[in-house]
Amino acid sequence: MAPSTLFRSEEMSLIQLYIPAEVAQPCVAELGELGKVQFRDLNPEVNAFQRSFVSEIRRLDEMERQCRFFQSQLVKTDIQTRPLTPAAYRSRARSAQEVDDLEENLKEYEGRVSQMNSSYESLQRRYLQLTELRYVLRESSSFFDEARHRQDTIRQSLDEQDDSAPLLENDVEQVNHDLDTMHLGYVTGVIPRARMQTFERVLWRSLRGNLYLRSAEIEESITDPDTDGVVDKNVFCIFAHGNEIISKIKKVSESLGGTLYSIDDSADKRRESLLQITNRIEDLGNVLSTTNQARRSELLKVSENLTAWTTIVRKEKAIYHTMNLFNYDANRKCLIAEGWCPTNDMPLVQQALKEATDASGTSLPSIMTELQTKKTRPTYHRTNKFTEGFQGIIDAYGIARYREVNPGLFTIVSFPFLFAMMFGDIGHGFLLFLIALYLCVYEKKLASNNGEIFKMFFGGRYMMLMMGIFSIFTGIIYNDIFSLSLNVFKSGFDLPSNYTSLESVESIPNGNTYPIGFDPAWHGSENFLLFSNSYKMKQAIVVGVIHMSFAVCLNVFNHVYYKRKAFVWLEFLPQILFMESIFGYLIFCIMYKWSVNWWELDSAGNHIRNAPPNLLNMLIYMFLTPGTVNPEEQLFAGQGPVQLCLILIAVVCVPWMWFGKPLYLKKEASKHHYETVAADDNDTDEENRVAGDSTAEDDEEEEEFEFSEVMIHQTIHTIEFCLNCISNTASYLRLWALSLAHAQLSSVLWDMTLKIWFNLKGPIAVAGLVIGFAMWFILTLGILLSMEGLSAFLHALRLMWVEFDGKFYNGDGINFEPFTFSAILEPNTE
Repeated sequence: MAPSTLFRSEEMSLIQLYIPAEVAQPCVAELGELGKVQFRDLNPEVNAFQRSFVSEIRRLDEMERQCRFFQSQLVKTDIQTRPLTPAAYRSRARSAQEVDDLEENLKEYEGRVSQMNSSYESLQRRYLQLTELRYVLRESSSFFDEARHRQDTIRQSLDEQDDSAPLLENDVEQVNHDLDTMHLGYVTGVIPRARMQTFERVLWRSLRGNLYLRSAEIEESITDPDTDGVVDKNVFCIFAHGNEIISKIKKVSESLGGTLYSIDDSADKRRESLLQITNRIEDLGNVLSTTNQARRSELLKVSENLTAWTTIVRKEKAIYHTMNLFNYDANRKCLIAEGWCPTNDMPLVQQALKEATDASGTSLPSIMTELQTKKTRPTYHRTNKFTEGFQGIIDAYGIARYREVNPGLFTIVSFPFLFAMMFGDIGHGFLLFLIALYLCVYEKKLASNNGEIFKMFFGGRYMMLMMGIFSIFTGIIYNDIFSLSLNVFKSGFDLPSNYTSLESVESIPNGNTYPIGFDPAWHGSENFLLFSNSYKMKQAIVVGVIHMSFAVCLNVFNHVYYKRKAFVWLEFLPQILFMESIFGYLIFCIMYKWSVNWWELDSAGNHIRNAPPNLLNMLIYMFLTPGTVNPEEQLFAGQGPVQLCLILIAVVCVPWMWFGKPLYLKKEASKHHYETVAADDNDTDEENRVAGDSTAEDDEEEEEFEFSEVMIHQTIHTIEFCLNCISNTASYLRLWALSLAHAQLSSVLWDMTLKIWFNLKGPIAVAGLVIGFAMWFILTLGILLSMEGLSAFLHALRLMWVEFDGKFYNGDGINFEPFTFSAILEPNTE
């Protein structure tokens, strides 16, 4: 298989469809089920309200509103709709008569449900008023008794006072007559309990305390018919003197949402009214129950078909929206459509059109032709459930340019591996693998879960599976399982039974090499951190330079495909030479240093370890003193001349990158200008003849070449590349830092929760181990798997986006968005 078919987007074709007007609707419906065509708008200058099928869309909008109304009513009454099977969502286009019947059916159901809602709401409102009035009558008896007792107390105190005693200084009106001739007014009603304190405060301040207020809580929760919410309310009764004060009290009550009720001050009449209202509430409750039952039975009928109705309406609306993008040919009596389609799927489109035409019974076929165009084509990557998650993180960075090298293919391996380098632990990787394996095995069962966070994890289940597998592999390399080591093979060191450090005299190589991963002798030693620190840092540099070098090499495929072979010599070659002459040489030195045995025997037969050269100092002095190397720091023979040659290559590559490409583009632009002027007339005539009456001839115009702009752009690009070689290489050190942090955090968690109980005995040790294991397991899942895993995921994502994709990936393409019913009906499945 050719490389271009492995990691490039699908080849796209611009197709033109001639669809007879009488079969346009079923043909578009069949294409919507297929989901392989992205239609172009052939009427961009036409207002949305002036298109051909506006009346049909308005009609379907009303039908969709009715379906939403039914859905809201079902939610209020807690009735579940009957779901459709996935196969039921694929249905044929409805005829005009079927749509008319559905419209009438929806209107009929809406009329009946609305009438029942209106009746039920008015009955519920009346029931609310009677319930509140019943509580007002019930509580008012005690209020009036208290007010009468308070009035008798005041009269008695006034009678005992001397006639010459002054009246109260703060009274609003001076009382000059006998209390029997004074008129005491009252206001009764109901107010929400949440506003009771505000109500009392406002009345007290506005009336200066000239009132007597009593209230009581209504124990029964009252349903507000306007909001269908339960509201707690209080009954209040206010006594005051004067009509103006009574009027002011009523205004304040109504402004704060209170409801006023007029009752008689006679106790006998209040008892008679209470009895009548209680009977009326009982009768009204029976009517409410009957009305609610009738409304529920009507909604149950609606729930049986609502999902099917909504699916039909949404499909029909999407069909007419799509048909509004077409042109109508009055002479041929057909609709003309244009759209992008994957070239490999064109036979499927042709077959779908044929099936729709045959099903309609007409003899007029639909015609599909392929147009030649220079328009920017959309990008389409064919994915499956395994590759979908990996392609998703690449598309989040940017959609690939048409037929550009797609990094999604390499992400399947590189992304989990970069994650695992920071998350390397056999135990943690196995737990992550088990979680992902559960999501993969029961994916059909779990697919119906619509939780937003769960959907994110479920969509990346295969990515998590690969991350777990790679974490187990790197855990084997690090010989790390829950911060402990596995001693499977024979160690390469002869150690005493009570050793504390590999630097002890007895801790010398025995000639054996541990087959895979870290030697278990390092774990628990005093200098383990120094050893692992050095190894993981160099490992991060090696992997980072190889990763970036591969990304630079992918530019060759882009240059060859886009017929820019000269850029291979003017851009790729100086870039790869510049990078490898410095950083490629660095990883060569790292690998060479690892391959040398720095242990040797002295005259007495003892093992002596020679100090290897410091590679960081070597790289610094490579530029400070080119061509010369300190003999004590020399890594291999002839190192000085080799380093001098590499520096000269790197220096030459900078002007090569800087000036080569702009000068070449200037030369090509001048050549193209002369050829275009000479053949302009002939080319124009030929293009118009081939394009015919299609709109595909309005191809994109080429921009005029400006050497100064190209030179400025190339200057920025050259400086950015040279600096990024340093900064991006340093960025891969996050692989080292997070790996050490993960290992140390895992070790601390083990020591603080489980290890402290191993030296104890008895019941305390057993209880401590149980509690310690629970804490260790919960913290492992919460911190090491969740938080550390998320941190490693984000850092690996950054390395893929910036350090890898940034070397070759433009990410400025147009996403292929075909007309498909599956995307339209997705909100209905929530």
